[in-house]
Amino acid sequence: MVISEPQAVAPAEYRRVMGHYPTGVSVVTGMRDGTPIGMVVGTFSAVSLDPPLVSFMPTIASGTYALLREADSFCINVLAADQMELCRTMAVPRADKFADVAWSLSPFGAPRMDGAVAYVDCVVDQEVPAGDHWITLCRVQAMETGRDASPLVFCRGAYGEFTAADRADADLHNAAFHDYLAWYSDFAM
Repeated sequence: MVISEPQAVAPAEYRRVMGHYPTGVSVVTGMRDGTPIGMVVGTFSAVSLDPPLVSFMPTIASGTYALLREADSFCINVLAADQMELCRTMAVPRADKFADVAWSLSPFGAPRMDGAVAYVDCVVDQEVPAGDHWITLCRVQAMETGRDASPLVFCRGAYGEFTAADRADADLHNAAFHDYLAWYSDFAM
């Protein structure tokens, strides 16, 4: 059997195919020299329960991330479906993007966007270069849910919201996950 070299994937095809995978929309925030900094990411992800780790993947060329990475801590704000305008505001690289945005400081000193569905306060654990992006791995300091609302999602070039197909199935899944966590905690001890 002859194995041939893999074909290069064109960037447009990569975006088209990967666009079929829905992602949540978050704003990563921090403070630098008393100034709030924030950027929209669609690459926020849970990584580990023990220790609690999350990640996001900004582009290496991002000027906003170049400033944000100097912050002492981050707050990852998971946006609600009705926060599309906030998403648009935070996506534009400009110095005054927080001027008309409602926010407060988290206990760890990073901006929390009013109305988000969840907040994850964290600090950088590692940065790994990966092609044209960083994989920024963060240790979770605290986390909490905000308001009870559908999260903002991005899929196939458009924003929308998540709706559970069947609430009973979602409740069953959540119960099974909590049972697994309890089992794992007992097993690990």
